[in-house]
Amino acid sequence: MTNLGNTRVVIVRHGQSNYNSQHRIQGRCDESVLTEQGLEDAERLGKTVSNATFAAIYCSPLQRAKSTAQIIRSHLSQPTDLETSELLMEIDLPLWEKLQKSEVKQKFPQEYKLWKDHPEKFSMVVSQDGQEVEHFPVVSLFAQATKFWQELLTKHRGETILVVAHNGINRALLSTALGMSADRYQYLQQSNCAINVLNFSGAWGDAVQLESLNQTAHLGNVAPAPREGQRGLRLLLVRHGETDWNRETRFQGQIDVPLNDNGRDQSRQTAHLLEDVPIDFAISSSMLRPKETAEIILHNRPQIQIKLEPKLREINHGLWEGKLEQEIAEVYEPELEAWRSHPELVQMPEGENLQEVWDRAIATWNQIVAQVEMRDDRLTTGMVVAHDAINKVILCYLMGLSPADFWKIKQGNGAVSIIDYPQGVEGISVLQAVNVTSHLSGGIFDKTAAGAL
Repeated sequence: MTNLGNTRVVIVRHGQSNYNSQHRIQGRCDESVLTEQGLEDAERLGKTVSNATFAAIYCSPLQRAKSTAQIIRSHLSQPTDLETSELLMEIDLPLWEKLQKSEVKQKFPQEYKLWKDHPEKFSMVVSQDGQEVEHFPVVSLFAQATKFWQELLTKHRGETILVVAHNGINRALLSTALGMSADRYQYLQQSNCAINVLNFSGAWGDAVQLESLNQTAHLGNVAPAPREGQRGLRLLLVRHGETDWNRETRFQGQIDVPLNDNGRDQSRQTAHLLEDVPIDFAISSSMLRPKETAEIILHNRPQIQIKLEPKLREINHGLWEGKLEQEIAEVYEPELEAWRSHPELVQMPEGENLQEVWDRAIATWNQIVAQVEMRDDRLTTGMVVAHDAINKVILCYLMGLSPADFWKIKQGNGAVSIIDYPQGVEGISVLQAVNVTSHLSGGIFDKTAAGAL
């Protein structure tokens, strides 16, 4: 796919507030302020993005977000306008504001369960203009986010913008941009001072790409640490390191191309990123490049045996394999153009179509999840190492998307994505992070080779 990025939007969440530390519902209450930890993390965040050039900064008018934005702005090398927007206000939960989460669970057990399980159906009866009305917080938030995108993309075509807001509105911004429905509201993690990157190809409704979700490595953690006593399953989904064919943009598919020296170095850097993360088991595509990536990552963990899984092999590009894009275009120009714009419609000559890849990858992923033996005392963590197309379809599936959304997900060489099943394998999956490459690029943007699959 041609590189998206006409308009690049960096979305961050405010630093930790005193209400965060007290486990209170904040909503649109403007009483909470940044804690010392929140101030320190905002400084780290500011230093992390200091080399980026932003045409403008937009933030919520609530003081915890505005303070974070002001700290970030103080670290930027170029003066940047800061504008508050009511469309970046946090989700409106008037009946729950200021209450601790434990109080909400106790006082509103049925409503809280609906909030967690079916957020799109969750409502509150509130007073408005002297009348009692039914308010749907998540549905309203998604409409608010959509309006923000429509205004921003009209005003800032081709620029890089920073948005500083809150947990709920950030989830809605990401979801509406990617076409995720409101029932997936709880599926995306947003940590304090985390970084997300979206690339828009044009106006609202045109192609969009999720470059990264919930980057927290600049805060000292590759992913949010498990909560005390948290059990369940965490899976680290890794793309293999770079090959010479990635660098050349040559289609690899199921030709067994090895890592190049940079790919091996990327794998060592990924090993360093994950060195403090407990890993209980590892599964790799049976192809050489992910297998070698897994072996390098686990070099200092000889007790872990890597299980090879043939169904995680890369898409079979058939007659396209071994060829550069321009060589393919000479014979298959209509098919190549369709692959870039409507990949779900393309049948690779003597190869696979995307639905076939989807079916085998998702079946294998679900089988991995179902067969994990959970630990009673702590989170069980596994690593799955595979390919660009395989990882993309798995992430699309977890986000409630379809094969048509294939290009919405970026997977850099050596990138790490993290998926939790906090309620066990029968519960929802939560994307803790997607396409973390900061350990490879040293910055907030993915600079790995954008080569063919």
